[in-house]
Amino acid sequence: MRLSLAPRLSPLRAWLLPFWRRAVALMPKGLFARTLLIVVAPMVILQGVLTYVFMERHWQLVTRRLSTALTQDIAAVIELHETYPSRTNDLILERIARQQLNLEIEFLPKGELPPPLPVPLFSILEATLSKEISRQIGKPFWLDTIGRSTFIEVRVRLDDAILRVVALRGAAYASNSHIFLLWMAGTSLVLIAVEIAFLRTQIKPILMLANAAEAFGKGRDLEFHPLGAREVHKAGVAFLEMKRRIERAFEQRTAMLNGVSHDLRTILMRFKLSLTLLPQSDDTHDLQKDVAEMQRMLASYLAFARGDGGESATEIDLEEFLEDLRLDAGRSGVETTAVLKGDPLVTVRPDAFKRCVANLIGNAQTYGKHVFVEAVRDERFLTIHVDDDGPGIPPDKREEVFKPFVRLDTARNQDEGGTGLGLAIARDIARAHGGDIVLSGSKAGGLRATVRVPV
Repeated sequence: MRLSLAPRLSPLRAWLLPFWRRAVALMPKGLFARTLLIVVAPMVILQGVLTYVFMERHWQLVTRRLSTALTQDIAAVIELHETYPSRTNDLILERIARQQLNLEIEFLPKGELPPPLPVPLFSILEATLSKEISRQIGKPFWLDTIGRSTFIEVRVRLDDAILRVVALRGAAYASNSHIFLLWMAGTSLVLIAVEIAFLRTQIKPILMLANAAEAFGKGRDLEFHPLGAREVHKAGVAFLEMKRRIERAFEQRTAMLNGVSHDLRTILMRFKLSLTLLPQSDDTHDLQKDVAEMQRMLASYLAFARGDGGESATEIDLEEFLEDLRLDAGRSGVETTAVLKGDPLVTVRPDAFKRCVANLIGNAQTYGKHVFVEAVRDERFLTIHVDDDGPGIPPDKREEVFKPFVRLDTARNQDEGGTGLGLAIARDIARAHGGDIVLSGSKAGGLRATVRVPV
């Protein structure tokens, strides 16, 4: 019986989980965009709520009261006209409306009202004023709120005439509300611009720290000075301290290995000198071969342990780089072909990277009759494929060969000696450049070694 330790989700959480994952997938990935969203989103929501409350409560309330007052004035004019029907009284009403009510009224001959105008979308004034006229006057009317932007025209059909009223738009509509919205939107844009400028200055030290860490991982020289907020500055100081500790460890290891190398080589030189002074025979010849083998193995061990951390990265020409490798490989008698695709300029540790690729080519020459080298340089990576037509390596053993001192003699030629450090050293150099090496099948039937490093 197996017990599951995974937490059980409630039905509601299980139902919401897909939506949450989709929302997370749609979220911006950059720190700058996320921080800006955190700052801007509450502001937008707050202003949206304030605008809604203002529009729905204050703006509509003011518009409704102004429309009610204007409709009451029109209703009073109609009431006086119907109570004292005469042309003289109509002229007096027109004068009083113009002077006291700020309305332009005119009694037109009896007839039909103009056809209704299209209702503007989201028009608070149209709806509110129409509702008030219908409620207070209760007579057929015609309303124009869009013909002239600063005026409103109302026509009411009476029993003996048509009353035409022209009023200022501000008499029935809270037009200054737009000023509030413009101020709010303008202020928000200014604040957002200030926030963007401030966030850029805060994000820049983080990007500088990331670029410095990436450059250090690729073995390149860097000039980095901690900047920014206290936490970012502290992270930058910690990075520099870590960098100094790593470099100090490399220096100590290199110094120790140089001392060990000097002592061991001194002893081996004594062996060689002693063997040279002895009478030559088959035994001394075999001993000399053993000493030469020990020197070669010692050089390989020290090279693997020392690494190449002290070399600085510089820009090289890949065409010359590959040509040198091809000429060096041609001395072994194995046919080697090298091609380049893309920009020939790349920044690497020249000696270390040459040794990395040379190890791969040497490994291919050991087990194949033809070697094919292809370098591809794109905007982000340098990829070098080294193919041979040898017996290859089984897929389940390809990762194991990168371990130090491992040789798959059952898969490769047993007659060739080696320390089992060539691929380990090559991968160590590739990873010191921020890349890696992978093995796969070659189109020629053998093994393909692919080294890929960022540029």
